[in-house]
Amino acid sequence: MFSTGPSKSPRAGKAAVTTALAVAAVLASTIPTAQATPHGGTSSRCGGRGVDSAALIRYESDVLIKAPLSTVWRLQTDVERWPSWQPPFTTAERLDPGRLKPGSRFRWTTPAPATPTTPATTLAITSTVQELRRHDCILWSGPAIGEGLRIDEGVHLWTFKKVKGGVRVHTEETWTGDQVEADVPTATAALAGGLEAWLDDLKTTAEADAGEHPRSH
Repeated sequence: MFSTGPSKSPRAGKAAVTTALAVAAVLASTIPTAQATPHGGTSSRCGGRGVDSAALIRYESDVLIKAPLSTVWRLQTDVERWPSWQPPFTTAERLDPGRLKPGSRFRWTTPAPATPTTPATTLAITSTVQELRRHDCILWSGPAIGEGLRIDEGVHLWTFKKVKGGVRVHTEETWTGDQVEADVPTATAALAGGLEAWLDDLKTTAEADAGEHPRSH
């Protein structure tokens, strides 16, 4: 989903600028071709399920995080703490109790800046976990709705794999909806910026945590 918001640090400012829809058309021409998935192509799965194969708007990327898998997984699945390490997220709340599992729902918010065709707004994103395999993968989906801006459904997949030197984290997301599909390059660039910022924040936070609390991988 969109990951935009006020700067709280130099790194946060970079993330906000990168993900701003106002410059998304420029970003569209600079998305690394190795990371942008063509329409209809995807290979990653969680419990046999993946992102929307028919979606026009899609992006994928990955990063190596030099931290224990348990640390990376804890950060990613402790939804209510997302705003503490992801400056673009203004709120995040669980909508049901207990450990995150298939069927769990959560709601989070993030500002979206104005574009030539949409106003500045705050998106409220309500996500439902579709698949989850502990320390392996998680898939969630749901709409993002703001005043004057709507994504009918975003489908977001994360996979985690222990490798030499840390954890390889891979993420893919697709968006569908008439409004975002009216300008696929701009929407794709916004999605790309949000996912890259998320990976950067996850890597920075997990590696800092691992440095403060060293443990075996």
